[in-house]
Amino acid sequence: WQASGTINFAQGEFVMLPAFAMVGFIAAGASLPVAFVLTVLAAVIVLGWAFKRGLVDPLFRYGMMPIVVATIGLSIAMRNGVRAGYSAEAHPFPSLFADKIYNVAGVAISLADIGTFVLALVLVVGVQAFLMKTITGRAMQAVAQNTESATVLGIDVPRMVFYTFAINALLACAAALLVTPTYLAKFDMGESLGTKAFFAAIIGGFNNSRGALLGGGARVAKETDDGADEEADFLSWPALLLLTGFFGAIAYLCLVLIPRLQRPRATSPAGARLVQTC
Repeated sequence: WQASGTINFAQGEFVMLPAFAMVGFIAAGASLPVAFVLTVLAAVIVLGWAFKRGLVDPLFRYGMMPIVVATIGLSIAMRNGVRAGYSAEAHPFPSLFADKIYNVAGVAISLADIGTFVLALVLVVGVQAFLMKTITGRAMQAVAQNTESATVLGIDVPRMVFYTFAINALLACAAALLVTPTYLAKFDMGESLGTKAFFAAIIGGFNNSRGALLGGGARVAKETDDGADEEADFLSWPALLLLTGFFGAIAYLCLVLIPRLQRPRATSPAGARLVQTC
């Protein structure tokens, strides 16, 4: 938000579509791992490359508000398209983990909760490590800060932009794999997930994925305290905390890094570090 003043309100639907894609592949006879790989490939093309070329690139020249309005319309079109073209019913989704319950200090925790917690944490830490510790990640940050300087340094700017959208599509598929066994594959599941990510990002800060994790924890504490959210009744707090923070991290990638890649900015320490590295 601080970098671009815009929000992708279709991010929740970017998780819903891969969930239904995996349901479709599984119904066609594919195993869950094969369905996930096929969905990732399709998502990189549709939610990554096509979304960038078809919506972001043409509208960016007109400012941020057209993109905001377009993503709101896109989210509505996605929800209603899936409801009319596929199904309005909730579809079960296979879990990666066995159906086991553990009792820890009097608290019942399922294996799915633990597994979701660990995998989400690994994904968040992995994305952060990629952006901060690798040449490609630093190049992406350099492009986000100043595309002209990055071009002078020999960085392939279009490739870095595509990598950012591709990573977002991959994270959306991973989020669908983790959350759909609990939420079920529903045409409106993205609306709730997007709202949680928005709250987490506001509380923790749009430009700080670690703050988004803390924002997710605050959101969970609020739900647990007053029981206002119906989904908090069947999604235990460890899983909800990491999932909310995970979506907040995805929101950081989409709301800060991707928009920055679309506009020149002043030279930054990230570009200087990249020069020293090269």
